[in-house]
Amino acid sequence: MKETHNHKTEKSCSTCPTDIFDEKEPLWKQKGILIIIIAGILFGIGLYLEFLAHQYLFAQILFLAVVLISGHSLIKEGLFSVWKRRLDINFLISIAAAGAFLIGHGEEGAAVIFLFYIAEFLEDYATERARKSVASLLKLAPEMATIRKNATEVRVHVHEVKVGDILVVKPGDKIPLDGIVIKGSSSVNQAPITGESMPVPKVKGDYVFAGTINGEGYLEIKVTKKSDETILSKIVKIVEEAQKEKSKTEAFIDRFAKYYTPSVVILAFLTMTFPPLVFGLEFSEWFYRALVLLVVSCPCALAISTPVSIVSGLTSAAKNGVLIKGGSYLEEIKNVKVIVFDKTGTLTEGKPEVIDVIALNEYSEKDVLQIGASLESRSTHPLAEAIIEKAKEENVKLKDVRAFKSIAGKGLKGRIEGKRFYVGSKSFFKELGIEFPDKLLGDIEEEGKTAVLIGNEKHVIGIIALMDKIREASYSLIKELKAKGITTIMLTGDNEKVARVIAERLKIDAYYAELLPEDKVEVINELLKKHEHIVMIGDGVNDAPALAKAHVGIAMGAIGSDVAIETSDIALMHDDLTKVNYLINLSKKTMSVVKQNVLVSILIKGSFAILAFPGIITLWLAVAVGDMGLSLAVILNALRIGREK
Repeated sequence: MKETHNHKTEKSCSTCPTDIFDEKEPLWKQKGILIIIIAGILFGIGLYLEFLAHQYLFAQILFLAVVLISGHSLIKEGLFSVWKRRLDINFLISIAAAGAFLIGHGEEGAAVIFLFYIAEFLEDYATERARKSVASLLKLAPEMATIRKNATEVRVHVHEVKVGDILVVKPGDKIPLDGIVIKGSSSVNQAPITGESMPVPKVKGDYVFAGTINGEGYLEIKVTKKSDETILSKIVKIVEEAQKEKSKTEAFIDRFAKYYTPSVVILAFLTMTFPPLVFGLEFSEWFYRALVLLVVSCPCALAISTPVSIVSGLTSAAKNGVLIKGGSYLEEIKNVKVIVFDKTGTLTEGKPEVIDVIALNEYSEKDVLQIGASLESRSTHPLAEAIIEKAKEENVKLKDVRAFKSIAGKGLKGRIEGKRFYVGSKSFFKELGIEFPDKLLGDIEEEGKTAVLIGNEKHVIGIIALMDKIREASYSLIKELKAKGITTIMLTGDNEKVARVIAERLKIDAYYAELLPEDKVEVINELLKKHEHIVMIGDGVNDAPALAKAHVGIAMGAIGSDVAIETSDIALMHDDLTKVNYLINLSKKTMSVVKQNVLVSILIKGSFAILAFPGIITLWLAVAVGDMGLSLAVILNALRIGREK
């Protein structure tokens, strides 16, 4: 096998999906760890020199070195915030450290900077961990692919692969690009994209996707999308964009922090000046307390409490095959009061199945199914596949059909063993002048079933009743939603009888039948006037207008569908309705964690601020517990969201 390498392509690839999240070095190799070690050693030596060796001057020099090593970027950012007239956390910490040095507490000034640097480093590291569930997807998409060229196998970078090239994927290999299987069969693990627990069988004509893992079989795949257009690359790009977008809670916290920091500076200034000037108290003591107030009031934990929780929720969803386009949608789902479902392809599988085979006159059920399936085997009608599938399940062998003819929109006719038979609707048999059991047909249609008549030249010999199969998950989902007090509504283009039967079986609260796509939009508009929080779930293609109108639009089975991914707010990558309940639970858990983080941040910061006035809180304690400790607690709490299944 030949192998080609384009080093420039691999290193400076701008569109490669694997560039979206850069792979970070291990924790122990990162530059930050080196800074922490060096600054920590100098800080320890400085403490020894000041308190044990009584070398005060040398100790202060070492403390200053600690500040320069671990705080140079912090101080720079703090000064820049003054220039921009938007005081931030860096400014507060810089002022507190400078003040500590001015009043002879160099060890505390160095401690403030050093501990804050550790807090920032650990926050970055922990936040990065929250993104890992999405970044791990990218490890599944290899940078190199094997393609068949001129009867030989060649290894190339994925960016050199063109649409139409033939990929060679051996057992256990990762599939590098989206495409169609043209040779071989296997089972493919699609869990990274769809969240499915079981591998999916793939044969000739089936689609496969980049980032999925081939099982035990050999596959040849015709590439349908370039590396920057694959479903996987779209997922990661959308999740990355979603992480940048702010939820309503995040936006509020940002606005709050904008006014909060200047207020803290003013309060610290008053704390420093008011008691000495008005009551004649010692200036250095109240100056120190003002510095403590500056540090303890840093809104660091409060500022990260919401975004780190939202990121954790978004990445957890992506790992479970649910693509959420922004924190605002994750936040909105928990408020849902009404969920509107499209019927076909959402609550049902979108394909008919044979429910009943009814034999009439001298024929048996097997005869009816055999004759019907034999004629339908020549047809391309959607119902034909279901009838043929039923015959296979019953081990019914098909018979040879002669003089076959399809009458468009009506039915089929042909000869089997010299006898003429017909398959079609009651209007077809009415035209033929063949009698049919009108009352029995009426009863079948009343049950929401579609009746296919099978007859000979004398009379109808049987009826095959079909119905769009309801997904097994639909029953449990509707039950769970009702338990949550959520109203369920079904929209369908089907006739009223079919809609009523489906709605009754699922115990749906209301339904609207015989709707065109524009009618569905009108229904959503009417519902929006009556209800505050409406979620619409559909297939993302013909339901796109209605999905766009609802507060949150969720597309079912979006894997392979660009339209579904682009038009919806949330995309369920697999046809798994149980993910709707998962989404609601994830939203509630995420926003619950956000509230916990915000509340704990405010309570601890507020308590420490109050205790700063009587001098109970020191600068060390303010940073170690009130800032670094609290920030880590907030992050660890947010990471719990990732365990939601």
